[in-house]
Amino acid sequence: WCPANSPPGNGPLVLAGVCLTFAIVLPLLVWPCAKTDPKLWGIPFFFWYQFVLVVVSVVLTSVSYRLVIGHERLRRAYEQSLRGKGQAA
Repeated sequence: WCPANSPPGNGPLVLAGVCLTFAIVLPLLVWPCAKTDPKLWGIPFFFWYQFVLVVVSVVLTSVSYRLVIGHERLRRAYEQSLRGKGQAA
Protein backbone atom coordinates (compact mmCIF):
# COMPACT_ATOMS: atom_id res chain seq x y z
CA TRP A 1 0.00 0.00 0.00
CA CYS A 2 1.21 3.50 -0.78
CA PRO A 3 -0.51 6.87 -0.70
CA ALA A 4 -1.89 8.20 -3.98
CA ASN A 5 0.62 11.06 -4.00
CA SER A 6 3.71 8.81 -4.11
CA PRO A 7 4.73 6.42 -6.88
CA PRO A 8 4.45 2.70 -6.11
CA GLY A 9 7.72 0.89 -5.45
CA ASN A 10 9.06 -2.01 -7.48
CA GLY A 11 8.81 -4.50 -4.59
CA PRO A 12 5.67 -6.28 -5.86
CA LEU A 13 7.14 -6.60 -9.35
CA VAL A 14 10.36 -8.09 -8.00
CA LEU A 15 8.41 -10.55 -5.85
CA ALA A 16 6.29 -11.51 -8.87
CA GLY A 17 9.47 -12.14 -10.84
CA VAL A 18 10.84 -14.37 -8.09
CA CYS A 19 7.59 -16.35 -7.98
CA LEU A 20 7.64 -16.83 -11.74
CA THR A 21 11.32 -17.81 -11.65
CA PHE A 22 10.53 -20.61 -9.19
CA ALA A 23 7.56 -21.71 -11.30
CA ILE A 24 9.80 -21.96 -14.37
CA VAL A 25 13.01 -23.35 -12.87
CA LEU A 26 11.63 -26.00 -10.49
CA PRO A 27 10.15 -28.21 -13.26
CA LEU A 28 13.44 -28.00 -15.18
CA LEU A 29 15.52 -29.46 -12.35
CA VAL A 30 16.13 -33.12 -13.12
CA TRP A 31 18.12 -34.33 -10.12
CA PRO A 32 15.35 -34.09 -7.48
CA CYS A 33 12.88 -36.15 -9.49
CA ALA A 34 15.12 -38.71 -11.23
CA LYS A 35 14.02 -41.54 -8.93
CA THR A 36 11.06 -43.85 -8.37
CA ASP A 37 10.95 -43.92 -4.56
CA PRO A 38 9.09 -42.83 -2.48
CA LYS A 39 5.87 -44.05 -4.02
CA LEU A 40 2.55 -42.41 -3.24
CA TRP A 41 -0.40 -44.83 -3.56
CA GLY A 42 1.74 -46.94 -5.90
CA ILE A 43 2.61 -43.99 -8.15
CA PRO A 44 6.37 -43.47 -8.66
CA PHE A 45 7.90 -40.28 -7.29
CA PHE A 46 8.59 -38.75 -10.71
CA PHE A 47 4.93 -38.69 -11.68
CA TRP A 48 3.40 -37.34 -8.48
CA TYR A 49 6.25 -34.82 -8.15
CA GLN A 50 5.35 -33.43 -11.57
CA PHE A 51 1.66 -33.18 -10.61
CA VAL A 52 2.59 -31.33 -7.42
CA LEU A 53 4.75 -28.95 -9.45
CA VAL A 54 1.80 -28.17 -11.72
CA VAL A 55 -0.27 -27.11 -8.71
CA VAL A 56 2.64 -25.15 -7.20
CA SER A 57 3.23 -23.38 -10.54
CA VAL A 58 -0.45 -22.44 -10.80
CA VAL A 59 -0.38 -20.97 -7.29
CA LEU A 60 2.85 -19.05 -7.93
CA THR A 61 1.55 -17.71 -11.25
CA SER A 62 -1.71 -16.61 -9.60
CA VAL A 63 0.20 -14.82 -6.83
CA SER A 64 2.36 -13.09 -9.45
CA TYR A 65 -0.70 -12.00 -11.39
CA ARG A 66 -2.31 -10.50 -8.28
CA LEU A 67 0.90 -8.66 -7.38
CA VAL A 68 1.28 -7.16 -10.86
CA ILE A 69 -2.40 -6.17 -11.09
CA GLY A 70 -2.22 -4.52 -7.66
CA HIS A 71 0.92 -2.62 -8.65
CA GLU A 72 -0.69 -1.51 -11.89
CA ARG A 73 -3.73 -0.23 -9.99
CA LEU A 74 -1.49 1.83 -7.67
CA ARG A 75 0.54 3.14 -10.62
CA ARG A 76 -2.60 4.28 -12.43
CA ALA A 77 -3.94 5.96 -9.29
CA TYR A 78 -0.63 7.80 -8.92
CA GLU A 79 -0.65 8.93 -12.57
CA GLN A 80 -4.27 10.03 -12.24
CA SER A 81 -3.39 12.13 -9.19
CA LEU A 82 -0.58 13.77 -11.18
CA ARG A 83 -2.91 14.53 -14.08
CA GLY A 84 -5.35 16.13 -11.67
CA LYS A 85 -2.58 18.42 -10.45
CA GLY A 86 -1.34 19.16 -13.98
CA GLN A 87 2.12 17.66 -13.36
CA ALA A 88 2.09 14.79 -15.88
CA ALA A 89 2.04 14.85 -19.64
